Order: sequence, then structure tokens, then C-alpha cells
Amino acid sequence: MNLLARLRSTGIDVKALTVPVFIVLVLAMMVLPLPAFLLDVFFTFNIAMSIVVLLVSAYTRRPLEFAIFPTVLLITTLLRLSLNVASTRIILLKGHTGPDAAGKVIDAFAHFLVGGNFAVGLVVFIILVVINFVVVTKGAGRIAEVAARFALDAMPGKQMAIDADLNAGLIGEADARKRRSELAQEAEFFGSMDGASKFVRGDAVAGIMVLFINIIGGLVIGMVQHDLSAAQAGEFYVLLAVGDGLVAQIPSLVISIAAGLIVSRVGTGEDLGGQMIDQLFNMPRALGITGVIMGALGFIPNMPHIPFLALAGGAGYLAWWLDRRNKRLLDTPMEAPAPEAVSTANEASWDDLEPVDMLGLEVGYRLIPLVDASQDGDLLKRIKGIRKKFAQEIGFLPPPVHIRDNLDLKPNQYRITLKGATVAEGETVTGMFLAIDPGGVTAKLPGTMTTDPAFGLPAVWIDNSHRHAAQVSGYTVVDASTVAATHLNHVLQMHAAKLLGRAEVQQLLEHMGKSGNKLADDTVPKIVPLSVLHKVLQGLLLEGVHIRDLRTVLETLAEAGARTQDPTELTAMVRVALGAAIVQQIYGYASELPVIVLEPELERVLSNALGNQRPNEPMALEPSLAEALLRNASDVTQRQEAIGQPATLLVPDAIRLPLARLFRRLAPRLRVIAHAEIPESHSIRVQAILGANS
Repeated sequence: MNLLARLRSTGIDVKALTVPVFIVLVLAMMVLPLPAFLLDVFFTFNIAMSIVVLLVSAYTRRPLEFAIFPTVLLITTLLRLSLNVASTRIILLKGHTGPDAAGKVIDAFAHFLVGGNFAVGLVVFIILVVINFVVVTKGAGRIAEVAARFALDAMPGKQMAIDADLNAGLIGEADARKRRSELAQEAEFFGSMDGASKFVRGDAVAGIMVLFINIIGGLVIGMVQHDLSAAQAGEFYVLLAVGDGLVAQIPSLVISIAAGLIVSRVGTGEDLGGQMIDQLFNMPRALGITGVIMGALGFIPNMPHIPFLALAGGAGYLAWWLDRRNKRLLDTPMEAPAPEAVSTANEASWDDLEPVDMLGLEVGYRLIPLVDASQDGDLLKRIKGIRKKFAQEIGFLPPPVHIRDNLDLKPNQYRITLKGATVAEGETVTGMFLAIDPGGVTAKLPGTMTTDPAFGLPAVWIDNSHRHAAQVSGYTVVDASTVAATHLNHVLQMHAAKLLGRAEVQQLLEHMGKSGNKLADDTVPKIVPLSVLHKVLQGLLLEGVHIRDLRTVLETLAEAGARTQDPTELTAMVRVALGAAIVQQIYGYASELPVIVLEPELERVLSNALGNQRPNEPMALEPSLAEALLRNASDVTQRQEAIGQPATLLVPDAIRLPLARLFRRLAPRLRVIAHAEIPESHSIRVQAILGANS
């Protein structure tokens, strides 16, 4: 304890020193001669270490909980080889003195386990090597190889699934980072296991070679140097060599079994014992048939009747007990809900008038478990995450989602309503998974073809058995609740302006005032009324501009509100003030902005036609010109997205708003920004030119 305390006081990490010191000691055993007593200690430690590794592997719930296993495999293999070298040295040097020359452990394995018969020992050793090398190690290595390949192939699909959950608000940035880290660790683990399995195979080959070297070398040394007879040399050296081989091979077999347990596990959150009991001994019919077969075998003449009949009786009793337990669970009556009191009042009242839900979700009867709190509906948790993420990104808290069942819908159909009107519909199948083709996937999956309800991408409904194959093929695989949640999140993003009512604006101002900021009280309603602020914020949201920076919005209105109260003009001024945030929202942190510009002649025509147009006037543009402009805008948007660039049209300030209104319906993915909205710190690169006849 004093030594450990002194080491800690000097700032030395004792744990960090453990493995390097252990490896140095293991390597030293190959060079330095060891007395028989120390050899017994190290052989005992090797056996104990292999048992610990086996038990940890059995109790591990997921492979990553024992991520250090490939390194442990290397260290234990190195330890066994070092012990083989040390024991070979002492066997060849002192084997002529008797069977306990190499220590008590080797002597016990040579005499007790194989009865002192070196021929029996050789057979047992060869059988152990065959079991270890041909069966366990080869199978574990193949599983690790396939798992490593599948893990690497499935990484893109799993990464996209994590990104989809993050974008839908189902997980936070910290959870996404953690899942990405676990995904990378899983791929590294199975890759390491694929290589580490070669250690055990090499150890088995080395064990055979060391055994024959000890036998041949011992016979030669015993008869030539120590004048022993062939029988005496065989009794001493061969028996010691066999004992040494068994001492090394049994821990090697235990470690190989541990490797097989690790790579063959399917993580379900249970340890190996729990999985075995729950999945192997939980089916009454299988146990009953087993009992009948064992009982029939027990009555065959010359069979050992007692073991067969005892096992038949045990299997039959367990089948009867499980069947009785399952029936008892099914027959347990569900607690019926208390009947509602029937109102005796027949007169109509204002209580009969129900307000229209701002935001609603109606589901068919098969989707009720997804939204039933008593059944721990997964969709409820996801909706909470969606509202939280929406508030963090967009800048205000959306209204609660009122959920109800609707028997008029198809069983798997859901409907999203906004102010009582349907804005989106879709279908999702509980218990199934939607494999979405993000583009470029050529593999075909068995299932029902459909389209992703949120973004219209081609997809197919598959069952759980094809989930892994779909991920490996590059599909983005999501469950039923994620489909509905992603669609709801997309609807919230598209209708953010309609979700922002005056009540939400008032709550934004009150929330800002709680922090001690008096800007809200000094601006609204002293300089601009609440209705004007509401229209400005809605104008920003209509074009996808986030309103998190409410302080900049209010500062701009406080400065410009004395000159004008026109919401359109004020919105344009706010956009200029929020220019850096708008550019970052579109381009991220890039300093060079690839943009689309108008052809000079087209820009002149549009400036003459739209430059002096008042905001509320109908668009003064020829139908043929407008049609050609929209068609070319759609084409250039697709080309930009195909090369991974945002489709952003840079236009003069005077025509930005009318063009944005023109493209909002027919080319919604094309963003329109003005020259004044580009920060001075950013440069512009013309990526494409939009022309009416191009």
C-alpha cells in the first residue's frame, strides 16, 4: 500500500503501468530461466485468467461491453507461448530427475488427468487441439469475418438512420454523437476479432509443434546426455511434454470458447443465461414432444432406463407448468374502466362547442398502440422530441399535437391536421420497417413497394428478418413510429408560419422579458404594434428563415419602425440584419458561396417588370415568361442538388420578394436571397446562370 501511495503521489498512473509491465514480464519468461515453483504460479494464473475471460464473456450483454477482448486474446496467447518456452527449457534441463521436474501443475495434468499413460495423453491432447483448432476457433473466426464485413457494409445505412433520427428530433446531438461512436467501435471490434482469431489458431499450431519438439528433444537428451533407456526417457520426457501440452491447451480452449460466445451473441439486453432460459426453455410444445421422445427411447431394451425416463419426466413436468402459467396469464381479467356517468342534461350549452385543434394527428385503429400512453406508445415520446427540436431550431414552441383515433381512416393510415384542415396523410405499418432508397440503391428487397410519406422517396415495407440486409444494401431503415414522426416533423417545418399565432408571439416576448431584457417592452407596442411584429415573423418563416435571434429582429424594428410600419419593408430590413444567419442556414460555415444568378438580359426585364411593383399587387409578368422561368428554375435546382450544392438564386434587392413568391409554390427548394443579405466576410462564386430561354 505504501508503494502504491508513493506512486500515486508522484503522478504515475498505476493502471496505465499494469499492461506494459505485464507484457515485459511475459517476454522476460521467454529468456530468463524460471524455477518450478514460479512456473506453477504462472500456470495457475493462466488457468484462472482463462476462466475469468470465459465468465465475463458469458455475462456480457453486448459485444462492445467487452471491447478489450481482442487485446486480451493477444495477451493471453502471448502468456501461454511464454509459458511453453519456459516449461520446455526446464523439461529439457531437468526432465531426467523425475516426473515433477517441471512443477506440480504439469505433473498433476500428466498423471491425474490421463492416468500417467503418455499414449492416452497424446490422444487427449490431439482431440483437444482438433476441437479448438477445427471447430471452435474456425467457427468463431468465420463469424467474426462475416460480422466485420457486414458491420462495415452497413455503416452508411446506419449513419443515415442516425442522421434521420437527429433531423426528426428523435435524438439530441449528444445521443447522435454517442451512437456514431458506438457504430465505429462496433466495426473496429469485429474487425479486430477477425484478426485476433488468428492468434488462437496460431497458438494451436504452436502447441502441436512444441509438444513434438519436447518429445523428440527429451528422448534425444535423455538417452544421449543422461544415459537413460528409451523406456525411462519416454516415461520422463514424453509424459512431461504431454502434461505441458495439456496445461497450455485447456486454457487455450477456454479462451477460444469465450471468443465464440462474444462474436456469436445477438445483443438483446440480457446476459447469456437469461437468453438461454427465455428462448430455449420457454415453449411448452417443444418440451412436451421432447419428453415423449425421451420416454420412448427409455423403454428400448438395454437402454439406461433411469436417465432417459428421468429426463422425460422433467421435460414433461416443465411443459405442463409452462402451459399452465401461460393459460393463467391469458385468463387474468383486464381491469375494466369505470363507466362514465351519463349526463341527464339534454339541453345544448356552450360546453358542447369544441375548439378546433391547432395541430392534430388522427390515426387508424391499428396505429393506436403507437400513441397509447398506457401501452408506452413510442410515437408519443418522439412527438415530444420533435417539438423540443423545433423550438431549438426554428425559435418558438409549436402548439401541442392533439391525438385521436379515427375509425373513418384505413387501419394503418394517419392524418395530420392544421386548424382542423388536413395538410398531410400517410400510412405506416406497425411491426414492419420502411426501407427508404436514398438514391443509387440497386438491390431489390422482398416486401410491399411504397413511397416515403414525408419526402416521396421510393421505399419498401419489409419485416424484421430483412432489416439487416436492407441496411447493408444502403437503404435507410426506420420503424413505423419513426415514419409518422418524420412526416410530422416535415409538416411542422413546412407550415411554421401558420403555427406562429399572436399568442405564440406574445409568449416569445414574455420569455425574452424574463431574462431582464427590456428591448421587447421598449419596442412592442411603443414603436411597432404586436400585429406588425407578427407579420414580420411570419414573413421570415414563410421563406424558411429561423427566428431564434429575436433580439436582432426587435433591434431592427426599433430602428426602422419610426420610418415605416409596412410589414413587407420591415421584413426586408430584418432579412438584411439576419443576413449572416440566413447564409449560414443555407451554406453552413463555408466562406465561398456557390450561387445561381440571372442572365443579364433576363435580370433587366424582371427589374423593369417587378422593380416598382407594390407588395400586394398581382405579378405583372407575361404568362409565357413566367412559365419558362419556372421550368428553367426547376431544372437548375435539380442540377445543383445533383452535385451536392444548395440551390440559391442571388438577385437584386428590388425583385427578391416577388421572385421568392413566384418560386415558393412551383420551385420550393430554390432559395432566393438579395445582394444586401450577403455578409461582407463571404465571397460569391457563380455556379449556374438562370435564363428564360436556357
